[in-house]
Amino acid sequence: MPRREQTADPGMEPTFGAAGGPEPTDGTPPNAPRPRRRRWGRIALISLLVLVLLGAGGALAGGLYLRSVESDIERVDAFEGVPEESRPQPVTTGATNIMILGSDSRDPERTSGSRTDTIILAHLPKDRKSAQLISIPRDTWVSVPKSKDGNNGGRDAKVNAAYAWGGVPLMVQTVESFTGVRVDHVALIDFAGFKEIIDALGGIEVNSEKSFTSIHPPFRTFKQGVQKLDGEAALDYSRQRKQFADGDFARIRHQQQVIRAIIDKASSGGLLTNPGKLNNFLKATSNSVSVDKELSLLDMATQMRGVRGGNMTFLTSPTKGTGRVGSESVVFADKPRVKTFYEAVRQDSVSEIVSLGQKK
Repeated sequence: MPRREQTADPGMEPTFGAAGGPEPTDGTPPNAPRPRRRRWGRIALISLLVLVLLGAGGALAGGLYLRSVESDIERVDAFEGVPEESRPQPVTTGATNIMILGSDSRDPERTSGSRTDTIILAHLPKDRKSAQLISIPRDTWVSVPKSKDGNNGGRDAKVNAAYAWGGVPLMVQTVESFTGVRVDHVALIDFAGFKEIIDALGGIEVNSEKSFTSIHPPFRTFKQGVQKLDGEAALDYSRQRKQFADGDFARIRHQQQVIRAIIDKASSGGLLTNPGKLNNFLKATSNSVSVDKELSLLDMATQMRGVRGGNMTFLTSPTKGTGRVGSESVVFADKPRVKTFYEAVRQDSVSEIVSLGQKK
C-alpha cells in the first residue's frame, strides 16, 4: 500500500455551494489549502465514479486492488440533521438515486471558493440495465428549506445556494423538496480532474453543434462537427456558454458530451480488462472526490457492470427558460412538467422518464 502523504495540496480542494452566496463560516479561510487525502483512494474513487456511476460499469479487472483502497475514500455525513419525516419515501424497491455535486475548481471564471457548478441526479433503475443522468441547472429558482442553524434558507433562491447555507444535508433537502425523489447516496467531484482522465485515455471525440471560439486563453477554435480533443481542450470545451443563445444550458450539453465520450472511450479501449492499462489510468487521475458514508463503489460496480454509454441517457430537468428575480438571473422550473417527470423517476418508469425528459 502507498504510504500516507502528509504534505498539503498546492491547490485548493474543491468546494461546493452558491456563487455570490454566503460563505461557510467554519473558521477556515475560504481559499486556504486543504490537507491532501490519500492519493490512491482519491484516484480509485474518481475513476469508479466515471466507470461505474456514470455508466461504464464492469470495473472488475483489478477488483481486489480497488477494494483495498476503498477504505481510504473520504466520506461525508450527507444526511446529518435531515429530518426523516420531511423526506420523500421510496415508491418502488431496488432503484437507486445518487446526487452528484460537481465543481470546476480551475474554471477561469470561478470567483467564489464555495460553488456548485453541476447538480446531477443519477437514477439507476432496479434492473440495472440503464442509467438516467438528470442535470438540474444551477440557477434553478427553488424553495430552499431552513438551514440547520436557522440562519439561512426558508425562502426561494437558486438551487446551488443550499450548499453555502447548509452543506450537503441542505442540498439533499433542497433537491428532495424540489423533485419529490428520495436521494439514496451523494458524491462530490471536481470535474477539472477529467483533464487527466481524458489524457490517460488518449483523448476523446465530441460533436460540436457549431463553430465557435473559446473565451478563455489560448482562445481555441472549435469547429462544427466531430473532432478529437485532449484533456485541456475538452475541459475548455465543456466550460463554454457565453457564445450560445441558451447560455448555461449549452454548458450542460457540452459537459454531458464530455462525460459520455469518456465513458465510451474507457469502455471500448480495453481498459476494463487490462490490469496494466487500468493501473495507468488510475495513476493519471488525482482529483478530489467524496461520497456519503454508506455508498460502496465496488458493490455498485458489480451491479452496474452491464451499463454502457449506449444505454445511458442524459436529460435536463424541465424548465420554462430564464428570467430575472430582482437583480438575479435565474432559471424557472416548468412546475407541471417537473411534477410529472419526477413522478416517473419515483415510479422507476424508465421509458416514461426518457420520453418526458426529451420533450421541449
